[in-house]
This record gives sequence, C-alpha cells and structure tokens, in this order.
Amino acid sequence: MKIERIAVLGAGAWGTALALAAYRAGREVTLWARRAEQAEEMQRLRENRVYLPGVRLSDQISVTSDPATAIDGADALLLVVPAQHMRAALAEFSIPAGVPLISAAKGIENGTDKTMSQVLAELLPDNPVAVLSGPSFAGEAAVGKPTAVTLAAADKTLALKLGEAFGSGTFRPYASTDLIGAEVGGAVKNVLAIAAGIVSGMELGENARAALITRGLAEATRFAVALGGRPETLMGLSGLGDLVLTCSSTSSRNFTLGTRLGKGEALEEILGASPSVVEGVFTAAALHRRARVLCVEMPIAEGVDAVLNRGIDPGTVVKELLSRPIGWEFADAGPSAS
Repeated sequence: MKIERIAVLGAGAWGTALALAAYRAGREVTLWARRAEQAEEMQRLRENRVYLPGVRLSDQISVTSDPATAIDGADALLLVVPAQHMRAALAEFSIPAGVPLISAAKGIENGTDKTMSQVLAELLPDNPVAVLSGPSFAGEAAVGKPTAVTLAAADKTLALKLGEAFGSGTFRPYASTDLIGAEVGGAVKNVLAIAAGIVSGMELGENARAALITRGLAEATRFAVALGGRPETLMGLSGLGDLVLTCSSTSSRNFTLGTRLGKGEALEEILGASPSVVEGVFTAAALHRRARVLCVEMPIAEGVDAVLNRGIDPGTVVKELLSRPIGWEFADAGPSAS
C-alpha cells in the first residue's frame, strides 16, 4: 500500500500546518477549505491570512473548496475540521471505500457523546480509521520546528505506513494501535487546559497548576481505560505530552480562554472575539455526560463543565475541588496494600 497523495480536509491553522508537514514529507497534497472565498485567497496569495498569517504555503499544495476535486485520487484523507463539525463536513464528500481516514480533530461530539473514531466508524464503516494527536501548536509545526505526535490505527501495518507518509526531518509520528487512548488524550486535554487557564487567571500559583495537570492526567487515564484504551498511551505524546503543552502556554486557545474566565470575563464575550473554534468548550459537556454513564470520577472536568455550561463561578468550583474528602492518590494504595 503506497500513500503518495494526501487530501487534507479543513483549512484552519492545524489543517494548513499538517498540509505543509505532509508536503515536507514528500507527499502530493491537496487542501480543502469549506468556504470558496478562503480557498481562492489561499490559492492566489499562498497564505492562510485568517488562521495562520505570515506562513507561506508551498506552490505545490493545491487549495480547493470543491469536495470532489479535493479527494480525487487521494490515498488517505486527513480530517482536520472541528469535532463538532465533522459529521456535517463529511456529508459533503463521496469517499470511496477503503481509503484511510485520519482524524486530527480533538474533541467529543456533543449530542451523541461519541469520539471521532466512533463517529467515523458510524458514517464510513468501510474505511479504516486512524488518529493523529500529540503536543503540536500549528504555528510551530507549520514553519518546520521539531514536532512529534502519535499516529494510531488498529492495524499495525497501516499505523506504520501512515507514520512513514507523514514523517520528515522535523515532523515525527510514533505509531500506536490504541485509537481510543490517543483520541481521549487529545479531547480531554482541551477541557483540562481551560481549567489550567482558570488557575492562571485567578493567580492561584504554579503549585496549583502542577497539581491540576497531574490530577487531570489521572482523570483522562481513567476515562480512556473505561472506553477500552490503554493507560500507557496517556503517558505518551497524545496524553501527557499534549496536556503539558496546552496547560502551559498562551498559544493554546483553551488555556487562554480559561485565563480570561479566571480573570472574570464572560464566556460569550471571549467566544465572540475568537475566529477559531475552542474545542474544549464544546467537549466539556459531552465529556461530563459520558463519564457519568461510565461511572468514571472526573471532578476537574465536571468543574469546567459547571463553569462553562451551568454558570457556576470559577472560585466556587475551586473551593469545591479543594474541599473534597482526603483520599488515596492511587487506587491500590489503601490500607490493605503492602
């Protein structure tokens, strides 16, 4: 199986960066933008002025808004539309059976509470599914700064083939067969990054942020395992790596939103001023619901959902988290443990 031509569906910052990464890896790349005017401007100016200004798009990358043109002859499709728009976006395409689908969306679908691999399996059951996730700010990957990610597929051969297709001197995929673990890490970290931003905005200190990252990782791991993922995946690039990155930098939209919430700004005003989708806002409610169904304890994620969707003051949530009963850090460390 050769992967020479890749169609990247979604021309936001991350989609544009991944198109450039695939081009640097020697692939033939077509980038699909939903809006015709954006596609025309990018094709003409060789720049994504809205989402990734200042980064030149190679002349060899074709940009189109026509779905049929975008996927014509593609050996693999890289799906980089927001999680909440994935289902509607795919309805515009007639995707041939057998073509691998690589999800780079980091979220859980509101309404169905499904992960992206579950959505893709429902919509296109005859296409193998993979997940690309990890610590990767679009601006850095776009200009060729060293970036490492997890690329997971159930089939080992496919995971390695896709990794080889994207791998270059500056973009390094590590293969995995744990789709659930990889995508849970990417989705949950967005919610936790909002929590870390709130901690920063409220000036609660670095101790508090370190504690939140550590306990947040424990929550993400419990959730992934309940869905069938492997705990070691959450210790890797798509788990711990992505969590540390997005909980520590103002380059993260989720962290920045949380910081502004922690400083007392209104959610509606923050979202109204953002040209990009802040995935954690939409994932929080779905994550909380799914965790409750699975009986997975996720107090930090639940607290973020309370702030975003139930109007609870961040200070109240912090007090509730700090007043929880004292317990064992690890489940096997109780009195009977040796």
